[in-house]
Amino acid sequence: MNPKGKLILIGGAVDKGSFTEKNFDKQVEKNLNFFETGILKRLIIESKHKENSHIEIITTASKIPKDVGPEYAKAMEYLGAKNVHVLHIEKREEALSEENIERIRKADVVLFTGGDQLRLTSILGGTPIHDLMLEKYANEEFIFAGTSAGAAAASNSMIYQGSSSEALLKGEVKITSGLGLIDHVVIDTHFVHRGRIGRLFQAVVSNPRTLGIGLGEDTGFLITNGNSMEAIGSGLIILVDGRHIKDTNLTQVEMGVPISIKNLVVHVMSQFDHYDLEKHEMTIYDKQLA
Repeated sequence: MNPKGKLILIGGAVDKGSFTEKNFDKQVEKNLNFFETGILKRLIIESKHKENSHIEIITTASKIPKDVGPEYAKAMEYLGAKNVHVLHIEKREEALSEENIERIRKADVVLFTGGDQLRLTSILGGTPIHDLMLEKYANEEFIFAGTSAGAAAASNSMIYQGSSSEALLKGEVKITSGLGLIDHVVIDTHFVHRGRIGRLFQAVVSNPRTLGIGLGEDTGFLITNGNSMEAIGSGLIILVDGRHIKDTNLTQVEMGVPISIKNLVVHVMSQFDHYDLEKHEMTIYDKQLA
């Protein structure tokens, strides 16, 4: 059964405008390019009650939660959202709090900020809040959104470590379990800017059934019905499909030795393109047919 909820996952460095500038209101048209590319605005549009949706911004991944949370809240409020809250969960015991559980129960949208995805899984994994989010995503008009670490942690398999420059050396990329909202994909973020293509190659070759999704900065995707993916934002999404790999030396070489891969399929998506996660078919947006 397909989930009733939606996923909006973003590659990081979201251009949400600089709300710390003294002349922000006067310079808004210069600062808020992101509002035109539309990821956060799209989040509001896709939510159950639009501008009146209950939105919880969760800062667990961040080392500077008191700075990051209010920035996102201001961005959402500027876009018209009227019911935005910041939820700081910095310790696992806070994920067991009845008060915090009730806030997630009331939420139409949760938005996880960037930071360290291992903090997300270690603090939230297996808690009532985690279970509640999975239940709401499966059965309600609920949006799970995340940027950077929040995006990387959404899938069942999660990259949490690995040098970009040495990513195609066997054993360099470390993978663990994520929050499990989507299966058979692995998501990497800040993808183009930080040159992480090799990290995704190694993640996919170790399990070719897994689709690698590399998100550029200020770029994301919307998943509806659990299988229909639309590219949103200003940059690129790289898809790495390992199902057609014909050969690799992965199991033959020692740890730290470069990996060879034959016939790895790569797709590049940009704004409005679609990808069917069940049929593994990509459709390039045709402006003339829109």
